[in-house]
Parts: sequence; C-alpha cells; structure tokens
Amino acid sequence: MTHNPPSEGQQVEENYAQYSVINRRNFLSAAGLAASGSALLGANNAEAAAVTAVGPPGGARGGMAVVTDKDREYMREAIRLMRQVGVIDKTGGPFGAVIVLNGKIIAASGNSVVKDKDPTAHAEVNAIRMACRNVGSANLTGAVLYTSCECCPMCYATAYWARIDKIFFAAGWRDYDDIFDDSNIGLDLAKPYPQRQLAPQQILQEEGQAVWQEFRKLPDGARY
Repeated sequence: MTHNPPSEGQQVEENYAQYSVINRRNFLSAAGLAASGSALLGANNAEAAAVTAVGPPGGARGGMAVVTDKDREYMREAIRLMRQVGVIDKTGGPFGAVIVLNGKIIAASGNSVVKDKDPTAHAEVNAIRMACRNVGSANLTGAVLYTSCECCPMCYATAYWARIDKIFFAAGWRDYDDIFDDSNIGLDLAKPYPQRQLAPQQILQEEGQAVWQEFRKLPDGARY
C-alpha cells in the first residue's frame, strides 16, 4: 500500500467539514466505536484470533474488536513508516503511526525527535497534530490510531485528549525496553510525588485556583 502523508498546508477536505464544530463530552462515558474493527494485543503481543467482547456502535468505549484485513493493512503502513524513519532516514526512533477516520487515512507520520530536536515529536503526536489540522478540529471522535509500538504515557494521553476511539499497536514495551524506558515512566507516575524522578511539588495553589475561578465564570471559555 502506498500513501503520501498530507502536507501541513493541504486544504481540509469537504467531507471532514462536519468535524469542525464539536462539543465537549464526558470522555469516560458513552462514545461509540465508529471506525473499522481493531484489537488491542495481549500482554504477550499475540494477535487476538477471535474476540467476543465487542461493544456496539454508540455504546461504551473500550473493549476488544475483531481484527480485519484492513486493520492489518493500516498497521503495516505504520510499520513501514517505523522502518523508514528509524532505520533509513534516522529522523528519530523506529516509531510510525497512522490515523484512520471513516475508512480513510487522515494522517500518517513517523518519529522526528532527532530531526526536529523536539522530545514531543513522537509518531503518534505528530500524526494526531496532522489529523486535527486536516479535520479542522481538536476532536477526533470515531478515529482509530494504528501505531507500530505501544503508546508511551505521553502519546496515550494525547490520543485520550483527542478523543480517539481505539488504539492498537504492534511491538510492545517489553520488545524494546533495552533501548526506550516507556514502562519505567508508567511506574514512575504511580509513585507518590516525592518519590518520582522529577519530584513534582505544589506551590502557589491559591493563586492557581483563582484563575480557575475566573475561567469557570466565562460564558464562552475554551472547552475541549
């Protein structure tokens, strides 16, 4: 499969105009799985051959879905990008990501941390930024993220805030934990503040709270 990722200045396609105006939703409540079926892989990274717990469209988010040939096709594109950026171009680590909405690829990108000198330029973050530009919205409800590797905490959180419906991945953290420490970040976040690597410490709480009180009173405040 060949695919040319859209350029930054590419005009938003008309069929995605409907996503330009969105309302905030409770991300932990009902949100349907509107894109093609895809499955999270098990702890041993083996592909699920048959999954029965598939949520109906319009039902609660989460759960597993039957993997289709199209899912494998999209994942192979993510893996192709993974190799391109990590082994051939060396723009960053070997990570690739593809985002699909309504059966169409709306963004595809690889890791560019080295090229851009940007620690946030992970494949998933790059792809989400591109997808949001292409649909004209920060809301990617109904989209599926195909990533060559299990999301790090930053990329998972970015997909969470983008309202992506489904993630599935190829290589897992344990497949490359001798090089990247994604799993260690997750373990660090579970520790009390003083024990974390960066030891987050709260100061000037009341002043911060005062701004939140102002924000709550805005009738047209930024909501996402």
